[in-house]
Amino acid sequence: MQIIFNSFFVSVMKIRVFSFLLVLILLLSACRSTKYVPEGEYLLDNSTIKTDNPEISRDNLKDYLRQTPNARVFGLFRMQLGVYNLAGNDTSKWINRTLKRIGDPPVIYNQSLTTLSVQQLQRTLENKGYMHAKVQSQLTTKGKKASVDYIIKSNIPYRLRDFKVDIKNDELQKIAQDTSRSLIKPNMLFDIDVMNAERDRITTRFRQEGYYNFNKDYLNYTADSTLNIHKVDVKLELRDYANHPGDSAYKMIFKQFTIRKVIFYTNSDVNLTADITTTEKLDTVQFRDFILVTPKKRFLKLDALVQNTYINPKTLYSDDAVERTYSALNSLGPVKYVNISFKEGENNTLDCYVIIVPSKTISLSTELEATYTAGYWGVAGNINFVNRNRFKGAETLSLLARGAFEWQDGVWAREYGGQVGLKFPRFMLPFASYDFKRNLHANTEFTGALSYQDRPGEFQTTNVSAGINYSWKRKKFQHMIQLFDLSFVQFPYINPTFRDNFLNPLAPKFNPYNYEDHFIWRTGYAGSYTTFNPYRPMQDYTLARYSVETAGNVLNALSHTFGSPDSTGNYKVFGIRFSQYVKGEYNITHHQIYDKDNRFVYHLGVGLAVPYGNANVIPFEKRFYSGGANSVRGWGESMLGPGEYHRITSLPRDFNQVGDIKLDMNMEYRTKMFWLMEGALFLDAGNIWTIKDYATQDKGVFKFDTFMSQIAIAYGLGIRLDFSFFIARVDLGMKLYNPELTRTQKWIISPGWNDMALHFAIGYPF
Repeated sequence: MQIIFNSFFVSVMKIRVFSFLLVLILLLSACRSTKYVPEGEYLLDNSTIKTDNPEISRDNLKDYLRQTPNARVFGLFRMQLGVYNLAGNDTSKWINRTLKRIGDPPVIYNQSLTTLSVQQLQRTLENKGYMHAKVQSQLTTKGKKASVDYIIKSNIPYRLRDFKVDIKNDELQKIAQDTSRSLIKPNMLFDIDVMNAERDRITTRFRQEGYYNFNKDYLNYTADSTLNIHKVDVKLELRDYANHPGDSAYKMIFKQFTIRKVIFYTNSDVNLTADITTTEKLDTVQFRDFILVTPKKRFLKLDALVQNTYINPKTLYSDDAVERTYSALNSLGPVKYVNISFKEGENNTLDCYVIIVPSKTISLSTELEATYTAGYWGVAGNINFVNRNRFKGAETLSLLARGAFEWQDGVWAREYGGQVGLKFPRFMLPFASYDFKRNLHANTEFTGALSYQDRPGEFQTTNVSAGINYSWKRKKFQHMIQLFDLSFVQFPYINPTFRDNFLNPLAPKFNPYNYEDHFIWRTGYAGSYTTFNPYRPMQDYTLARYSVETAGNVLNALSHTFGSPDSTGNYKVFGIRFSQYVKGEYNITHHQIYDKDNRFVYHLGVGLAVPYGNANVIPFEKRFYSGGANSVRGWGESMLGPGEYHRITSLPRDFNQVGDIKLDMNMEYRTKMFWLMEGALFLDAGNIWTIKDYATQDKGVFKFDTFMSQIAIAYGLGIRLDFSFFIARVDLGMKLYNPELTRTQKWIISPGWNDMALHFAIGYPF
């Protein structure tokens, strides 16, 4: 939900909110930071790593410090400590207990932890190849504050001169000698972490080939550094007890296993040591070599489990198949959690046992919200019903009903709507073979929606849509193909006064096409990719999202083959003109993490939509807009652009402020403040443009020689409340550069009330 305040009263409130936040920060930071530091001890004020070698990353070494100072907001204010210091000594008072609970106590300098930090840094540098590095700590005190400098003298590091693999197993030797995938490179630092990562890589790849009993501890490095030239010769080999092909240990380690059968249990109390044929009060269902052992009252069909299992009988054992099976089965709605285990059988086979613990399948929820959009107050509500196992095959049926009302100039504007979705955890496509559909491991979703909107004094509109989507995930990539999406937009009534004033064919203020009945048949693809590593959450990462869609091509081909155009040269379906266009978007976000409390986030978003064939403009609901809680936040939603277009200020919303090209550039500094509260400083830039020079959108067309000067700029600050399961956000944006104004007025040095926008939203902006 986003609220944009434009009235005089709310403008005053903007200034008050901004002033309050500024005063709060200064007040908390001004509190005596050493208030709760005992006599004879010191507040750890600063902790710095200094090195004589620029190749050593100080940011990476910070993770090894055993004691760090209290976090700073925006790198300046210790707000969490300030909140703690606001508390009095009397803990019997609830206010003092509350302040101490939501704040952070002072970090008291500890010599023992400093010594441990020195030792940890020393050990880390040695593991990175700096065998003769020296680390010392230097303490500086002033009053009741202490600063610690960790001084690193790196000396000459050891590097890899020669690397050999000597393994008496041809397949493992081949994997270890694969230089194209190996993490070990010539002349690299003698980095123990990289060496261990290489052992993990080899082991993972080898276990993919069915070697269930093999683990990385069987691999061993020997290093020779006796050359006295800071060079190391390294050899990778098997440990002695695993290096004799004739021994029983060798035969056990290098035994290659094949999956014999996969057995699912939907009774968590089952005894896995019992034979499935003797299990009492349970039914057994079998398909190929997949077996389902279930209570008489079955809660999941075998096919749903088989479709989401990557462990296949008559194939080699694979760690990757196990991990993907965990992920797929745990994502099923009626499944609470999964446990997978293996039991060795005859002739180098494994039986896979999968225990499925059921979860609740039906939920009903309601939502009620107040709205304030484009100058109008309103109320809206949703009712949501979800059945996560509708046909006993983990199908998810979702129903949503929505109603919304806004008080617009003395009358109520109304909106009613509903959505239905049915998601199958398998790939559903006629005429495709079972094995083909199962190997794809995709979800299929059927969707439908109906909405009705009545804006008194303007128009009434009805939107009906239906579609089929396929989605699947492969490691860090997610994919979604929209097989088709049919949408029919109808305007059964347009107020004559509104038509005469804004849609007059001789001098229209709005594009008349936006208010004509139209039909959209579109197909598209959307995907995403992330480098986020859940095992290293403090490492920088990037998230990319991209999509492309096209509409009208099938209808256009059929119309040219079997139909003829009308008097205007356009083709219609059932008397309704259909849209034809192509549209693409790309968004990339990079998180630069400073520490657990501070990070910079950078975002770039671009979009392009081109009408062609049977249309000369993109449908209104498919065009881009700029401004709002997730765009250039100095403007309200859809109140910026296109280009230098001068909006109609007499209207709460100008429907011409949409475009075919979009550019968003954002930079945001996020910091933990105290308790659930986070702060942010941001700088936004962007705009939208039209692909053609439309009469109703003067100065809105994109031109290479002018678009740079039409990029709007805004800055501001925000407050977020992190409730773990969702983020509540308030952002105050202020215009810095407004391309709509004249040349001498574009740069806004002293923003007024009309140069600000306050946004309420759920979730981060990007």
